[in-house]
Amino acid sequence: MGVESMLDVEWLDCLDKRPDDRTGEDLDIIFSRLRAVKAFEKLHPALLHQICCYGYYEDLDKGITLYRQGDLGTNWYAVLSGRLNVNISDDSSNNKDAVTILSLSVGAAFGESVLDNSPRQATVVTSEFCELLRIEQKDFRMLWERNRQFMEGVLAPSNLPSVGSKSPGPDNLGRRKAGQRLAPSKTGICKSPRTSPKRTKECPETIHPALPIVQHPSERLIKAGFVLRTLVMTRSPQLIRDRKYQLTTYRRCLVGSEMVEWLMQQSPLVHSRQQAVGMWQALLEEGVITHVCREQPFNDKYVFYRFRDDDMGVGSCPTTTSRKEAEDEFQETLAMLSQLGPDAMMRMILRKPTPLRAWGYHPEERSVDDLEIIYEELLHIKALAHLSTMVKRELANVLVFESHAKAGTVLFNQGDEGKSWYIILKGSVNVVIYGKGVVCTLHEGDDFGKLALVNDSPRAASIVLREDNCHFLRVDKEDFNRILRDVEANTVRLKEHGQDVLVLEKIPAKHDHGTLGAHFKYSVMAGTPDKMLEHILETRINSRVDETDTFIEDFLLTHMVFMPSLQLCPQLLNHYHAEPAEGTEQEMTEFVVSNKRRVIRLVCQWSVIAGIAFHDDPTIMNFVETLFADICKDCQDFADLQGEMENLERVLQMVRQIEEEGGRAWQVQRQGLGEFHRSENDTPRRKAIKASDESIFKVYCADHTYTTLRVPMSTSAAQIVAAVHEKMCLGEDLVLCELKSTGEKILFKESDVCITSGLSLNGRIFISPREHLDALTPLPEQEGPNESTFTAFELMGSREVAYQMSLYDWELFNCVHEYEFIHHTFGRQKLGGITANLDLFLRRFNEVQFWVVSEICLTANINRRVVLLRKFIKIASYCREYQNLNSFFAVVMGLSNIAVSRLTQTWEKLPSKFKRMYAEFEATMDPSRNHRVYRLRVTKMKPPMIPFMPLLCKDMTFTHEGNKTYFDGLVNFEKMHMIASTIRIVKLCRSEPFAMEPPAPVRNISEIRNYVRKLRVIDNQRVLMKHSHKLEPRRT
Repeated sequence: MGVESMLDVEWLDCLDKRPDDRTGEDLDIIFSRLRAVKAFEKLHPALLHQICCYGYYEDLDKGITLYRQGDLGTNWYAVLSGRLNVNISDDSSNNKDAVTILSLSVGAAFGESVLDNSPRQATVVTSEFCELLRIEQKDFRMLWERNRQFMEGVLAPSNLPSVGSKSPGPDNLGRRKAGQRLAPSKTGICKSPRTSPKRTKECPETIHPALPIVQHPSERLIKAGFVLRTLVMTRSPQLIRDRKYQLTTYRRCLVGSEMVEWLMQQSPLVHSRQQAVGMWQALLEEGVITHVCREQPFNDKYVFYRFRDDDMGVGSCPTTTSRKEAEDEFQETLAMLSQLGPDAMMRMILRKPTPLRAWGYHPEERSVDDLEIIYEELLHIKALAHLSTMVKRELANVLVFESHAKAGTVLFNQGDEGKSWYIILKGSVNVVIYGKGVVCTLHEGDDFGKLALVNDSPRAASIVLREDNCHFLRVDKEDFNRILRDVEANTVRLKEHGQDVLVLEKIPAKHDHGTLGAHFKYSVMAGTPDKMLEHILETRINSRVDETDTFIEDFLLTHMVFMPSLQLCPQLLNHYHAEPAEGTEQEMTEFVVSNKRRVIRLVCQWSVIAGIAFHDDPTIMNFVETLFADICKDCQDFADLQGEMENLERVLQMVRQIEEEGGRAWQVQRQGLGEFHRSENDTPRRKAIKASDESIFKVYCADHTYTTLRVPMSTSAAQIVAAVHEKMCLGEDLVLCELKSTGEKILFKESDVCITSGLSLNGRIFISPREHLDALTPLPEQEGPNESTFTAFELMGSREVAYQMSLYDWELFNCVHEYEFIHHTFGRQKLGGITANLDLFLRRFNEVQFWVVSEICLTANINRRVVLLRKFIKIASYCREYQNLNSFFAVVMGLSNIAVSRLTQTWEKLPSKFKRMYAEFEATMDPSRNHRVYRLRVTKMKPPMIPFMPLLCKDMTFTHEGNKTYFDGLVNFEKMHMIASTIRIVKLCRSEPFAMEPPAPVRNISEIRNYVRKLRVIDNQRVLMKHSHKLEPRRT
């Protein structure tokens, strides 16, 4: 899906209907949306279908009380977006002394007290705008009775009684006697114990990395071990044999380095030795293979390992049937192991001892590369988003992996001494408070246990595993306190008039060969804009180049957030004209020359980093003209400034050249689609849209009459309304809105700009009196095409289509300026910028996605649909080959759209080869661990490449929303650094020209080029579902 789901309005309309009024299509739409929500990802499909029948949508603004402590429950809830606070008060009638004990975020489910009519044990208040799924009490009771086997330990505690039972429910746990502790039940939920609970010791010894992390291997990995052992014995039987080492004979074993080589020889899917090591480690950590002495994790060395069957003495020669079965399943096994490998390697690294934790043998401590891998993983954990870079790197040294196999295991009890801080890597836990029961559930990415360490206080709640095989990252108290002490000791605060103005962090400096030495440097954590600018001029200009120091680039990429050009330019002029307070004449001259030189050099760097945005900003240009005039005068007195004057003159010459080219290549944008400028070989070449470029578009009225406007892209919605009012003589209280093909209306704020570029695929701009908005109806043309382009599309080669798509995507991507990401994240109205080029590129993602769905759903013949499936899978493969990951994801997401994925008869006819390719594509798209598989693939690529743009935008939004821009009146520059780091990924992707080898010339190349640039699609999911059901009706 794109940045914003195209299904939002569809599924909300469906949820607004009463259960009896919901059609099969409605339920399909709700199901497709809910199955992607964290709270429901582990639910049985039959249960989820019933939730689709009875769930309602509810949204609440910040500060709304959902229910109060002591109220009788009437609904069960799940959090779809936003965050809520859970408050507890000793006096339920007076909430003034209420204490917030935790927050509920996306995926949390709560409110199961409706099953036994017990009072609410806490007050729940929204801390930001929230979206909830609500199920009424009578419906939730019915779901519980019908689906108890599916709901135990998932939606509500498994010790709940049947409705009407007198046994205590989850919110009635407060009725136990004081002093009783919680014990785990078999399904993982706490209940009142009759005997002392059996629990794990907090801060247990870390499992040796050579030992399995589970008691019994999973069925799929047992199967994978069978497949690999069978094929090793079939294809390379000499690898498994008795081996002798230091007078000891080891039966039926293999050598690690030979296992890696063998795996790489079997399939191009295994493209590196490191990947192969990860795949074998995935088998070792579940005990499918083992080190002969149980002392080593998997190593690409002369180390002996055995398959589980040989280790247990039950190994046998493979039969003909087993060989055939292994051959058939080999590629799927490799795809699965390649997906599991990176996480297995991460867990193995985390199980290595730190210098302070060594086992009895010589410790295999974490290497520099290991620490870097852990650090990269920490960047994507939401619980750590607010921490500084230094703290994350310190955590990489001390984090310990901990796993627990059984639901119901108690990590710690309320009242225990706090010894560790936990972060959930996999699984979920229940938070249980004596007398209140299960107050919330925490999921992957959440953390707990930190408060007791910070305050040195007892545990405020018990933590109980909610499901089997939960994995955690653990920081022990000693390490936690040491990091806090080190951070404070390494923090330097500069004060003026008793207030902090600059906060620096001392970090190790890297030597030229990349190792950490005894030398240190200071990184800016926070500061006032003026002081940070002063720090740049004093410490970064004229200093030795340090490629790891990105402070100047970060400042110049993000300055519009905290110091826009209107403030930055005058401050630079002030620094340029600064005079020393005292000193000899020579010292004063040296100060003046050095000061002016620094300012000029910073301005020249600014022009390079900002690019076209530097030249397009009139404030900056006026400042540069003024600065150039000043330095021309100063060169008469200070000859040493001659070189700096020439550098600044080159900047101005470049500006004038761009202005001349801009005058010749002036462009007009039509309804959000850019005009092209053609070169000599008639190849389309897009130029970036600027705020001053004019856009021609139609504004419609309710009766579908329209007027045409031609205004700059920076024109606000209020100005458009005024222009239409003047041309069409309409009434008062007019509002401008986008009307989507679904009928959804999105009102524009008066300050909104880039109206046309931000439209949805088939959206149109309407104007209407506010009271007549309900009368607006979509235009017939907004419905999209009514027939497939199969006849013409079939004649186009898949490689040629993918190549032309990549060329067009590269043009769109190359037009997006880095500043547009800042404007998109922080708000273009707030920062006064446009995002037209980024809007069009994001729009292209949705266009390609819905093109795939439209073509398949408009093709009536099943054999033709199979041809289309094959063709789209080929196109996705070629897009990946051309490193066009944006279109690759768009095509694959189109194939996974519910309107296509439900066409089971069509998919059944698809050859197995293409099914395997599609399964591999889906593995690459796996969103778990913050798209870890995709991110690892990208790190192995070299530019040029076109990244998955919606994920980059999501990363920036994640950084923005998870970190404050200011604290204590200072700019949080750690946040600016993280934002700039994401922008540097964009700069890296296009640091080389797009020069992929084109396919062989074909006759219809111009036809293919025009086709991929003018895709016609249906973007109404309801219409697509109708077509899909018409092709393959629902089976009764």
